[in-house]
Order: sequence, then structure tokens, then C-alpha cells
Amino acid sequence: MTMAPAPARAHEVTIHLDDDLLAGGLADVRWALLGTLHAGARSLVIDLSRVQHLPDAVVGVLVSAHRICRARGGAVVLRGADLRTEGLLRRTGLWRVLVAEPALAVA
Repeated sequence: MTMAPAPARAHEVTIHLDDDLLAGGLADVRWALLGTLHAGARSLVIDLSRVQHLPDAVVGVLVSAHRICRARGGAVVLRGADLRTEGLLRRTGLWRVLVAEPALAVA
């Protein structure tokens, strides 16, 4: 997992999740997301392009992060989610809450 503020907007932080971090357990993911928010970030971009499967418990952490971001006038954006994750968001109705966008194309 890596974190980097977006160059143009310091209030937006990009967090790159990967399968190794998810295998480490929910506490690691919770610490990464909520710790970043407690440090002052208003919006989170969660890069899921290196994640094969997003566990349901992690989705719960994303919803918690969304509540904090929304209270600050920000949002949680899921970037590069696979079809399975997009289907999970649709089935649960969370697509209305968590913004999903395709991975950025590398030139």
C-alpha cells in the first residue's frame, strides 16, 4: 500500500491497495484509510487496480471513510475496481454512495 497526495489538491489523498495489504487483515486497511483521514485528508481516492477481490469487511471500512469524507465536503472514489467489485457495489446499493471510476490510462 502506498499513499500520495494528489499534486493539485493536497486535501485529496490517493491510497493504492493491493492483495498483500488485504491479506494482512482488516486492521491494516482500517489504519491506512482512517489514519489518513485523521491526518486531515478530505477526500480519498482508493486505487483498486492491484486488488483481485475486495472483501465485504473492507467495503464496510470504505463506508466509514465515506461518512468522514462527506462530513468534510469530500468523497471516497474507487479507482480501477474490477467487475466483481462493481457488481458488489450495485447489489448492495453502495454505487450511490461510493464513486467508482475506471483506472487511469497510462500513456
